[in-house]
Amino acid sequence: MNLTQLSTSELARYRHDLRGEYEALQAQGLTLDLTRGKPSAEQLDLSEPLLELPGAGKHVASDGADTRNYGGLRGLVELREIFSGLLGVPVEQLIAFGNSSLELMHECLVHAVLFGVPGSVQPWGMGTGTALLCPVPGYDRHFSVCEKMRIQMITVPMNATGPNMDEVERLVAADARIKGIWCVPKYSNPSGIRYSEQTAGRLAQMRTAAPDFRIFWDDAYSVHHLTEVRHETADILQLAAAAGHADRPFVFGSTSKITLAGSGVAFYGASVANVDWLTGHLAKRTIGPDKVNQLRHALFLGTAAGVHAHMDRHRALLKPKFDLVQRTLASQLGDSGVATWTEPEGGYFVTLEVLEGCASRVVELAADAGIALTAAGAPFPYGQDPDDRVIRLAPTYPPLSELADALDGLVLCIKLAAVERLLDRSVRV
Repeated sequence: MNLTQLSTSELARYRHDLRGEYEALQAQGLTLDLTRGKPSAEQLDLSEPLLELPGAGKHVASDGADTRNYGGLRGLVELREIFSGLLGVPVEQLIAFGNSSLELMHECLVHAVLFGVPGSVQPWGMGTGTALLCPVPGYDRHFSVCEKMRIQMITVPMNATGPNMDEVERLVAADARIKGIWCVPKYSNPSGIRYSEQTAGRLAQMRTAAPDFRIFWDDAYSVHHLTEVRHETADILQLAAAAGHADRPFVFGSTSKITLAGSGVAFYGASVANVDWLTGHLAKRTIGPDKVNQLRHALFLGTAAGVHAHMDRHRALLKPKFDLVQRTLASQLGDSGVATWTEPEGGYFVTLEVLEGCASRVVELAADAGIALTAAGAPFPYGQDPDDRVIRLAPTYPPLSELADALDGLVLCIKLAAVERLLDRSVRV
């Protein structure tokens, strides 16, 4: 039934029924977690053979280097060759580094703030302040890095094909303090949106007041498909170079949700000038990354086709969970009028929108029933959702049986929060 069409007396009766169901839910003593998009144990097991590689006496890279020793700041070429096409970056412009792409994003921002980037007149941290555009809903860790460095975050809404480019172009053309934009171009966190070729082209071509503007192109889900269709990411480096802005994009990626999340390899791709800039700074704090780990990844994955085959095995584990989310929400909330949600074709998340002003209450109710959800507001800078309606769902980690219990409990919390809100509105009227 459509809850928004119920009378005040009908809402009151339904609230009474829901409260009874909610008390029964609390009595179950659940301990369920939908907070973060982590690979499940079964997914990690897919990469268990990594731990046996490269094997005793098999530590020599393709260029003859002993991976156990110092050096090789840009990473092993055999691993960069595997990921070059997957990330749309020429091998010679791709760095393979440590286990976290977030670390590389942090590095880039730190050095930009302290020293500037190629094309900067002065460090980003000098002058009247620095701002970055943040498409919302977005990735909370992008926002936390900015908050740590006191970089102002200016939100722009997401459309079905990426950020609202009319708004982006208006903002960057008028304000030289705006030095960049965060982008997750494929299966965006948390909405699952894919940037269109037109959106990528406008980002590459647009006029910016800041001569050192950067696109932080976080291609975290480049091969993380939930269907048999392997959608491609726009070649942002080529688009930018063709537009005369070769230095504009920073491309990031990693194997974190491909192999072992805590022991993967991160990648950075950019123009030659940008690569020289970053490696120049990295050389002051490290003599090289974990090349033994990079070698085991190259041996385990083999080729780009090997990566795709490995991700097909991930998809076999993940798709039933995402299908369960869709079935549960559609069957229990489809006609309710109080919730909408995304149906991603890849990535790790589903974005759920509840009635305005209800997200925090849903999260609170769920927590009191033993179901942990990502904090309401997490997909927004400073954790502040102006409409208090977006909840990020992360169905990847729990087993199917636990996920089913969590979703059933979540639906109950959504209905109860919505009925409370609708009754409050009717009383105010």
